[in-house]
Amino acid sequence: MRNARSNGWILFLLIVCGIIIGGFLGELLGKYIAILKFGYNLGVSPHTYDLRVIKLTFGLTFNINMFTILGIIIAILFYRKM
Repeated sequence: MRNARSNGWILFLLIVCGIIIGGFLGELLGKYIAILKFGYNLGVSPHTYDLRVIKLTFGLTFNINMFTILGIIIAILFYRKM
């Protein structure tokens, strides 16, 4: 049972790495080939809560481009080969 749980974490980490590397490559190569930078923004705008003692800000945004999707696919294929 422990191996099944750790394999899930390895898959999650590989997908996160694929997202980061793919997003970076998409932004870097998007300067030269415009179609690679095409993407979509998903997320929630930042919300700030002022409690007088502490100020909390919550927000989350994803910028998904073509290389991000490619990075996810490569990460899943790499996980299956392991």
